Amino acid sequence: MPRDRAGRRRAVQVLMGLCVLALLPATWMFLTADGRLRTPGDVPRTEVAVVFGAGLWDGEPSPYLAHRLDTAALLYTTGRIKVVLVTGDNSRKDYDEPDAMRAYLARHGVPGRRVVTDYAGFDTWDSCIRARKVFGVRRAVLISQDFHIRRAVALCRAAGLTPYGVGVADVRDTTWYYGATRELFAAAKAAVDAAVRPDPRFLGPREKGIAEALARAG
Repeated sequence: MPRDRAGRRRAVQVLMGLCVLALLPATWMFLTADGRLRTPGDVPRTEVAVVFGAGLWDGEPSPYLAHRLDTAALLYTTGRIKVVLVTGDNSRKDYDEPDAMRAYLARHGVPGRRVVTDYAGFDTWDSCIRARKVFGVRRAVLISQDFHIRRAVALCRAAGLTPYGVGVADVRDTTWYYGATRELFAAAKAAVDAAVRPDPRFLGPREKGIAEALARAG
C-alpha cells in the first residue's frame, strides 16, 4: 500500500473498481435469468427439455449428472415435456456423455425415441447455440444444478431460445462448492459469449432429430 493518504485512497478506489467490474458479469447473469427459474412442479409444459452434461464415472453418469437426468425423467413421466435433448462431450471415442445419458434415461422410463443426442455440447454456450441453430429448438426447459442453471438460462436466451430453468438441488459437498465457486469465473466468459456470440467449436449441418421425435410424440 502507498504510504501517503492520497495514495492509499487511490489504491482503495482502484480495488473497489476492480471488484465492481468483477461482479458485473455475475450481476448480468442473475438479472437475465430472473423470472425464468421454476421447480419441476410448476415449470410450464414445454415440448423440449435440455440436459447438460456433467461428467461420467466409469462410463456412467456422475451423481450430479444422474440427478439432472432424474429430473428430466420426472418431467417426462408427469407430462411436462415430450422430448429430451441430451448435450455433452463426445470428443474422444472412449468418452461418450450423450449416449450414457440416453441409456440412463431409457432405464428410468424415457423411451429412446424421445431422446435426441447432441455429441458436441462441449460447454454451455456450445450446447445452447447448437440447440437453436442445429436442432431448431426455440423454447425449452433447461435442467442443471442450481449453481449452474442461471448461466445456462442467460446463455440460452442470448442464443435465441426462450428458456425456463429447473435447478437440481444437491448436497452441498466439496463438488457443490467447487461448482459454485467456478461459476463466479465462468460468468465472465458467459458475458463475453453473450456479447460476441461466437460459433460453437463444431456447428455442423441442421439436424432433424428434435422435429422427428416430436412428430412421433404426436
